[in-house]
Amino acid sequence: MRPPPPPLLLLLLLLGGRGAAASPADSLSQLPAPRNPKVHLYNAERVLSWEPVSLSNDSRPVVYQVQYKYASGSQWYDFSVDSIGVNCMNITTTECDFTPTSPSQEFLPHLNVSLRVRAKVGDLVSTWVRVPWFQYLRNVTVGPPENVWVTPGEGSLVIRFSSPFDISPSSATFLYYVHYWEKGGIQKVKGPFRSNSIVLNDLKPLREYCLQVKAQLVWTVSKLSRLGHLSNVSCYETAADATTKLQQIIIIAVGIFLLLLALAGACFFLVLKYKGLIKYWFHSPPTIPLQIEEYLKDPSQPILEALDKDSSPKDDAWDSVSIVSFPEKEREDVLQSTLN
Repeated sequence: MRPPPPPLLLLLLLLGGRGAAASPADSLSQLPAPRNPKVHLYNAERVLSWEPVSLSNDSRPVVYQVQYKYASGSQWYDFSVDSIGVNCMNITTTECDFTPTSPSQEFLPHLNVSLRVRAKVGDLVSTWVRVPWFQYLRNVTVGPPENVWVTPGEGSLVIRFSSPFDISPSSATFLYYVHYWEKGGIQKVKGPFRSNSIVLNDLKPLREYCLQVKAQLVWTVSKLSRLGHLSNVSCYETAADATTKLQQIIIIAVGIFLLLLALAGACFFLVLKYKGLIKYWFHSPPTIPLQIEEYLKDPSQPILEALDKDSSPKDDAWDSVSIVSFPEKEREDVLQSTLN
């Protein structure tokens, strides 16, 4: 059996216990820690947010500090401009946006990343609050393809779009699906497609089709995939093909011919029915002779003298009258020559 410790040793142990109770670690934990930290991963957006810390008896501003580390390591690193290109050292906002603006500022997409945040007021700091580790390619939310542009064709639709966000082709790739349906019809799905340009063939001409596009992120190393959101519904009318155009031309030509024939028949019927009225409309009204019109304007002018003055001599006058007679002999010769 071991002997009891000497009195001096007991005194030192008691003093050491009191010192540990009043250590700086205990005094630093007086500040409340941030609550409900969340990591938002949507396309290329990467944001850590939390609820603010409020102090009722201290008017000094509360700042926050964020750190990160890889799950395979043990050392924590500050979110500084030198390390990750983002400053989340002593910020007053309740979020840290660490969306990369260049490849050098991006976490390795296949590695597990852990984050933690704490509050600071002057010399006081709260305890660290850790966020469950995440893996970007495993946990990202894939949005719909962007800049969807559709060109109607002859019984087809040509769809072009851009990927939801940029990724390294060595680590992941996108596959695309098209949901389409004739308006009021049954929805169909085509895919997967690797290209950002898709052609929907075998559609009915001059019909309205609606469509949506979505992307699927495939992690080539682990064979994991993340199915994205559908784009907004957009509707387009297909163009007419060659056969439909020919049919339209024939129908238009026949329609014009029948219309002209109907108009001609209607005009002919109206002419027959209202012949007298049409003749009356197009008959020139009677006019007053010029001499009488002048007389009516000036009754003092003798009407007979005006008529005599303006009458044409060639209508009722001759210069001379000649009577031609032939002797009997000459008359017989003329008659004989006439008979021959």
